Amino acid sequence: MSSPAASDAAPDASPTADGKPQQPGRGIGPFLRSPAGNAALLGAVGAALLAFGSFGAGSVRRQDPLLEEMFLSWLRFGHGLLLSTILVWAGVLLMIAAWVRLGRSARAGRVSLRDTWKVLSVWVVPLLIATPLFSRDAYSYLAQGAMLRDGFDPYVDGPVVNPGILLDNVSNVWKTTTTPYGPVHLLLGAGITSLTGDNVVLGTWLWRLTMLPGLVLMAWAVPKLARRMGGDPTIALWLAVLNPLVLIHLVGGVHNELLMVGLMMAGIVLVLERRHVGGIALVSLGAAIKATAGLALPFLVWVWMVHERDRAREEGRDPAAPVRLFVKTAGIGVVVFAAVFGAASALAGVGIGWLTALSGSSKIINWLSLPTMMAHVVTWFTPWRLGPVLDVTRMICMVALLVILVWAWWRFRRTERDAVLGIVVVLTAVTVLSPAALPWYYSWPLAVAAAFAMSTRTLMVLVGLSTWLMVIFNPDGSIGMYNAAHVAVAIFVSVVAALSLRTVDPLHLRSRRPVPVPATDRVSAASTEPSAGG
Repeated sequence: MSSPAASDAAPDASPTADGKPQQPGRGIGPFLRSPAGNAALLGAVGAALLAFGSFGAGSVRRQDPLLEEMFLSWLRFGHGLLLSTILVWAGVLLMIAAWVRLGRSARAGRVSLRDTWKVLSVWVVPLLIATPLFSRDAYSYLAQGAMLRDGFDPYVDGPVVNPGILLDNVSNVWKTTTTPYGPVHLLLGAGITSLTGDNVVLGTWLWRLTMLPGLVLMAWAVPKLARRMGGDPTIALWLAVLNPLVLIHLVGGVHNELLMVGLMMAGIVLVLERRHVGGIALVSLGAAIKATAGLALPFLVWVWMVHERDRAREEGRDPAAPVRLFVKTAGIGVVVFAAVFGAASALAGVGIGWLTALSGSSKIINWLSLPTMMAHVVTWFTPWRLGPVLDVTRMICMVALLVILVWAWWRFRRTERDAVLGIVVVLTAVTVLSPAALPWYYSWPLAVAAAFAMSTRTLMVLVGLSTWLMVIFNPDGSIGMYNAAHVAVAIFVSVVAALSLRTVDPLHLRSRRPVPVPATDRVSAASTEPSAGG
C-alpha cells in the first residue's frame, strides 16, 4: 500500500503498464494504457451493460413511455427480460472485476489519487441514464415529494392518500407507510415533482442528479479524512467511493444515502479543520435528509473540545474546565443543529413526525440485521413462530444498541482519531443491530472507516463483504438471500473478489506454461542417454 505522503507528493505520477511513471498533461492515451485506464474501460463497459439491462430487469416502472417510444418494451418480458437480466449481472461482475483490479494496482502504488477521480467519472456517467437498480425507493421519494407538493403531511399519512401515476410505482409495503426521512428530503422531493409533475422517468432522473453532489462531497472528503487518520487517500477513495456497492446502489439505485453520507463526511472534515460551526451545520443538513448522519454530531463535540484545549495551550493559558468546555461546545452545536433543522422544517411546513416514522423500517425482514438473523436461528430449533421471536430479538438488540451508543460516545472522546473511530463504531452498530438493514446501509460506516490504515487482510474482508452485499439482492429490488442457489453464488463471487485483491488469478484458470529446461541440463541429459548402437 502506498503511503499518504507518496500519494500527496506525486498525485499525477501513476506508473504505466511497463512500470514507468505516467507524466501529467500527456493526454488520454497514456491514461488508457495505465492500470487505472484499463480498469476505467472495463468498469465503463460494465456500467453501460448495467444501464441498458436496467431498462428490462431493473426496478422498472409500471408503465414506461420512454421505452415504448424507443420500441424497447420487449426488454421487460420473456426472452427480453432474460437478456436484460444477463446484461445486468454481467455489468455487475465487470464492475466488481474492474474495481478489484484497480485496488490491486493502487495497493502496489501504480495508481494515483487523480487517477481514481478520472475512473470515478468514467464509471458514473453510464449509470446516470439507468432505470433505478436493486431498489424501488426512488418511486417512494417521488410519491412523498408529491404529497408535500399537494398539501399532504408525509409524516401523518402514507402515499396512498395521493393516488396517481407516482403512487402506482411505489412498492406495496410502503404505500401506507409514513416517511422516515427529514424535512430537507421532503423539500427536495416537492421541488422535483413540482418541476416534473407526474413524469416518473424525468422525476427519477432528476432525483439522481440531485443526489450527485453527495458523491462529489464524498470524493472530496474521504481522501482528506484519510490524510488525518493515517490512511492512504487513494485506497480510501477506491474503497469508499469507487466501490460498486456505493456506485450501483447509491447512484444506480437513487438513494438519499448518497447525499446524506456526502454531507456527513464533508462536515466531519470541516470540524477536523477547525471550522466547527460550518461542519456541524453540514452534518445537521445531512441529518435533515436522513437521521443517521446525526450520529456523528456527539463525537464532533469531543473534537471541538480537543481543539479548544489545544488552542488554549498554544496561547499559553490553562484550558477551561471540562464541564464548562463541554457546555460551551455542545451548546453551540445544539443551537446550530436546531437552526438548520428548524429552518428546514419551517420551509417544509412539517414537524418532527419523522421520529415516529422510523419504526416503519420494521417491515423489512432479511438476514442483514442481527435481530432478524437471531430470530431465524431460534425458529430453526423451536416450534415458535418468527413474529413473536423477532419482537424479542429486536428488543434485545435495541437495548444493546443503546448501551453501545452511550459507551462509544464516552470511550472515544480523547483525541480526533478517537472521535472518528467512535463514529465508525456507532454507524456499524446501528447498521447491524437496528430492526432492519439493507445492503446500501453498510455504505455509512464504510465511508468513515476507509480513512484508516488497513492491512491487506482487512481490505480483503471488506472487498468480500462489499461484493456479497452487492450481489445478494436482485436487480428488481427483491431479496435473494432466501434462495440457496443465489446465496451460494454470492458467496463464491465474494470469495473470488477478496482473493483477487492479492492474487491476479485466484482460481488458477490460466494455462501453465512448461518450465524451460536450462541448456546445461539438456546437455547433461543428452550425455546420459544410450546411443543408437547400444
